[in-house]
Amino acid sequence: MQRAILLALVAILLPMPAAAGDGSRFFFSGDGALDLDNAHFDEHLTVRYRDGDGQYDAQALSRIERFFRSRSDGASAPVSLRLIELIDFVQDRWHPIRLTLVSGYRSPDFNATLRAGGRRVAQSSLHTEGLAADLQPAGVDLQRLWQELRELEVGGVGLYQKDGFLHIDTGAPRFWEPATAGTEKNLSAENARLFARTDFDRYADLEGAVVRLHAVTALPIRIERSARIGDRSLTLVPVGQEITIEGDCLVIDQPAERYALAVATSRPPPPQREPIRLHTCAPSSGTPQEIVTNAIEPLR
Repeated sequence: MQRAILLALVAILLPMPAAAGDGSRFFFSGDGALDLDNAHFDEHLTVRYRDGDGQYDAQALSRIERFFRSRSDGASAPVSLRLIELIDFVQDRWHPIRLTLVSGYRSPDFNATLRAGGRRVAQSSLHTEGLAADLQPAGVDLQRLWQELRELEVGGVGLYQKDGFLHIDTGAPRFWEPATAGTEKNLSAENARLFARTDFDRYADLEGAVVRLHAVTALPIRIERSARIGDRSLTLVPVGQEITIEGDCLVIDQPAERYALAVATSRPPPPQREPIRLHTCAPSSGTPQEIVTNAIEPLR
């Protein structure tokens, strides 16, 4: 059973299908096309990454990945589909005259260099995981956009009015300005900001859903194999070699770029929006006892 699930999850390395009909399996999404300028490279990106049937285009996602590359060393990494859809949502709902990417993916080395140079960047920035973007939306009231995104609770939203850009990420809903960002502090130490995200927001069945852990700053982490959604239990299995099984616990003790678990239980989501709740085995002083994903709902 577990082997079959792991083989099926090879598909996470490839683009996964979105919903038919409206083409979206995310709460915040656009029309499946992006039109962006790059502030550091003489590049313009016009790309359709998702078609009308909700299928993601692998070549288009590769183009986005390159466009988002780290500006100092040219390193690139997968960009979260959730983030791509969120940027598309911003572009389609507020219609900026031009949308410029100021900062997309940052290699860990580049992020460390920026921090050492006194720049306001977090030590464990979500930019280093392909989960964040800094954007300049020309022709849009930045303060108002910031406030409206805060009200929608799309994720993390930072206002940098003086520099003319907005930070958005797919972490927990929160907001800040430079004075309240706290980037000079190591607020993520000892997994204090550890969080989880599922690959989509809507599912017909939870079996095969991928749960990724982010902002991991301290190892080891031990997670119970049994998770919960509402009043129902789910069994988790590791994806990749970085996570091992010890009894009733999944053990993460090797540094890796990404950590992923998969749901091995066939079960539809509850009728109302609910997150998946993971629990740690014998949590350390900094690691939370419960790790909560984004809310998910049935695919209709």
